[in-house]
Amino acid sequence: MSARAQGSKKRTRIQVQNEQRIMDAALEVFSTYGYRGSTVDQIAQRAGLSKPNLLYYYAKKQDIYVAVLEHTLSDWLQPLTKLDPEGEPAEQLWNYIECKLELSRSAPKASRLFANEMLHGAHNIEPYLRGELKSLVEEKCGVIQVWIDAGKLKPIAPVHLLFMIWATTQHYADFDAQIKALCQDKREECFGKASTTLKTIFLDGLLP
Repeated sequence: MSARAQGSKKRTRIQVQNEQRIMDAALEVFSTYGYRGSTVDQIAQRAGLSKPNLLYYYAKKQDIYVAVLEHTLSDWLQPLTKLDPEGEPAEQLWNYIECKLELSRSAPKASRLFANEMLHGAHNIEPYLRGELKSLVEEKCGVIQVWIDAGKLKPIAPVHLLFMIWATTQHYADFDAQIKALCQDKREECFGKASTTLKTIFLDGLLP
């Protein structure tokens, strides 16, 4: 979120709508041209705003880029926050995996933009990774460890389980071109088979 928006006690409906228009436009532009190849003018034009109007919300291109990445992370982290220590591990983990796969199906551009930032060292969002993301991951790894200690899951390293879930689900967004070349199924059928396969492998591999 922009500094100006954060500093406001209460944003108007128009401000909220304009910020969302900027985020949607920026995702399209950054995912098409990359960070270096994108301009504020391109984003403003796609958002249907004047450049001065856009700069009211975000002072420079980097601010917009970081906001898009943090917005993406927020969407992806939401399903992880729902991992409930009181629930059944198989159901809880599968719900999370299924949500992650659906995000890869419905929002592939956001996933690819994030992957590109990781490949370039994540300099723009390193504080977010070491702060909010790390705290949430440590908390949910603790939940998984409780299930392991109770004998409800096989003894594995929780953080590496999360890495595996991210790798297998986000693969369908980040390597979309490869999947289209190698998988003969239609898109919905492909994701259906992916869901069945991941459920079998993860749950059979995790449950005692």
